[in-house]
Amino acid sequence: MPEQSLQTGRDTVQKPTDRLFFAIFPGAAAAVRIAQLAHDLRGKHGLKGKQFATERFHVTVHYLGDYAGLPRGIVAAAIEAAATVAMPPFEVVFDRALSFPTRLENRPFVLQGCAGVVGLTAFQRTLSAALDQAGFGNGAKSEYTPHVTLLYDDRLVPEGPVDPVDWIVREFVLVHSLLGQSVHVPLARWRLTT
Repeated sequence: MPEQSLQTGRDTVQKPTDRLFFAIFPGAAAAVRIAQLAHDLRGKHGLKGKQFATERFHVTVHYLGDYAGLPRGIVAAAIEAAATVAMPPFEVVFDRALSFPTRLENRPFVLQGCAGVVGLTAFQRTLSAALDQAGFGNGAKSEYTPHVTLLYDDRLVPEGPVDPVDWIVREFVLVHSLLGQSVHVPLARWRLTT
């Protein structure tokens, strides 16, 4: 079973510096369309939050945790589990924008999809099952909501339609995020095959 996050030998908790998660990144053309859409929506809704850099747009498919340092054992176990995932490429379509009302400040402003994210949800369940088999134990969450975060802002924007952004998902990535630095480092990639 993978080691626990944020534990030291004396049962003290260190401040997390590193995050691990599996993600799907849009292709270059889709990322540019997302960036333009984010720019347009930011202006339309009077949002002040800083738009994400084009290369940071992604869909998180499974969060592995926050850690004090990069946990090599967890990385190795995650890589081994991900290598067992077999699924063909699939299309995703994001056609709605809204703010998540989860907090009063710094709300995520995101793209979501309806029928266009069915393949993404199926992929998330498949990956989660592989991670469960490897002992990660947090499983496929029924409340998984596929989305692409565009920016964070204090305003609450209601759900509305947008010009669809779509791409074919051909790979997924294990990402090491350096917390507070807006840096995502790909640790491993897997191609989806038929």
